[in-house]
Amino acid sequence: MHQDTDSGIMASVENKRAPGAPFYTPVQSPPAGTALDPATAPTLYQPLKIKDMTLQNRFVVSPMCQYSADDGHLTDWHFSHLSQFIIRGAALTIVEATPSLRTGESHLYEDSGLWKDSQIAPLKRIVDFAHSQGQKIGIQLGHAGRKASTLAPWLRSGGKPGIVASKEHGGWGDNVWAPSAIPVVEDDFAMPKEMSTDNIKELLQAFKDAARRAVEAGFDTIEIHGAHGYLITSFLSPITNHRTDNYGGSFENRTRLLFETIAAVREVIPASMPLLLRISATEWMEYTGQPSWTLEDSIKLAKLLPAAGIDLLDVSSGGNNEAQKIEVHPYYQIDLTAKIREELKKDGINLLLGAVGMISNAEMAYSIVQEGKHEANGFSTSEGHTSKADLVLMARQFLREPEFPLRVAHQLGVEVKWPIQYHRAGWRKNQKI
Repeated sequence: MHQDTDSGIMASVENKRAPGAPFYTPVQSPPAGTALDPATAPTLYQPLKIKDMTLQNRFVVSPMCQYSADDGHLTDWHFSHLSQFIIRGAALTIVEATPSLRTGESHLYEDSGLWKDSQIAPLKRIVDFAHSQGQKIGIQLGHAGRKASTLAPWLRSGGKPGIVASKEHGGWGDNVWAPSAIPVVEDDFAMPKEMSTDNIKELLQAFKDAARRAVEAGFDTIEIHGAHGYLITSFLSPITNHRTDNYGGSFENRTRLLFETIAAVREVIPASMPLLLRISATEWMEYTGQPSWTLEDSIKLAKLLPAAGIDLLDVSSGGNNEAQKIEVHPYYQIDLTAKIREELKKDGINLLLGAVGMISNAEMAYSIVQEGKHEANGFSTSEGHTSKADLVLMARQFLREPEFPLRVAHQLGVEVKWPIQYHRAGWRKNQKI
C-alpha cells in the first residue's frame, strides 16, 4: 500500500499470488489462451468440460517421448520442454508415455516412469507449475510391449526402427512381453515372450499403482496408451495376438486386457477425474485380406467405452505392422475420427473425441472442431457444418510453434489472454505473422 502525495488518497496495489502454488508466481486470471469474448469465439476457443476438468480452449499437447529421464525420473529438460506449452495457452498438456513397470519402457532408463514412488516428485513439480498458470495437465500411462528395450532413436543406424539394447547398456531383450511371441521386425527388435496370466495380473496391478501415483502427483487426467503397436495394441490385433486363452481369439477376448486396464485405473482414481484412451483406429493392413484391427473394430470398441469409464477417445492409427500401407494426406487420421463420431451419433452414444495427426495450421484446427456455421477473419464454415472432434492434439506443431494457440487466435481474429508477464508481446490487430 502507498500514499498518493498529490491527492492524499490511499491506493492499494497487489500483484496477486497464484493460489495453491508452492512458489510465488502471479495469478493468471483468466489463463493464457482464454477467449476474452467467448460468446462470439469459434468452438476452438470455447470451454470444454470433461467431468470435473474444464478446458478454456480445445488445444491439447500430445504426449512426446523425450528419452531424457534419469531412471524414469523426469529432469529439468522435461520441465523446460513442457512449461513452454503451458505458459503459451495450451489448455491441456499430456506428459509423455509413462510405463508402470520397469520392463514396460521402450527406451531403457530414458523413458518417463511411474513404477516407484520416488518418480512422483519430479512429476509433481511440473503439475504444480501447470496449475500455477491455471492450466490442466495429464499423463499417458502405457507399456511398450514388444517394442521395449530399444535404443533412443538418435542412436539407431541405417534407418532401422528398433535396435535392441544389450544388457551392457541396460537392456532386457530376454524379458520383453507381448500377447504372443511375434517380434515387430526380426533382428531389429527383441523376440518377445508370450505373457502368462501371472504377467497379466502383475501388469494390471502396475497400472493401478501408477494411476495412484499420478493422482498423488496431482494430475487432472490420465490417458491410457492403446495405440501405435505397444502392448495394448498388440493384444487388440489378430495379427499379433495368437493366444488361445481368454485374452485371444474373439473381439471380446482381444479387448479384454484393455477393459481390465480401464477398470484397474478407474478403481483408484476419483470418479470426477476424466479418463482418456488413445487407440490406433486401424492397422492399415486391410489390403492383405487377412484379419487385422480395422476402423470397424474401433467403432465397435468406441460404442463400449463410455460404459467402461472412458470419457474421451483420442484417435490415432498404425504403428503395429511394418507392412502397413497408408495413403497419407493432411486429413488421413481426422477422417477416421469423423467416421467414428458419425457412427456413435447414429446410436445416440455420447463420447468425446480427440483428433491427432498433421494438424499444422489455423484452418485445420478451426474446421475440425467447429460446430455449425461460423465466420472468423476470413475463415468460415457453412450451415450444418459438424465437428469431426472435440479437441485437437498436436506434438510436432507445438515443437515448431509453442505459441500455436495464441498464433491461431490471431489468425482467426479471436482476442485471447496472453500470460500477464508477456502482456506487451501480442500482435497488433490484422498484423501479418
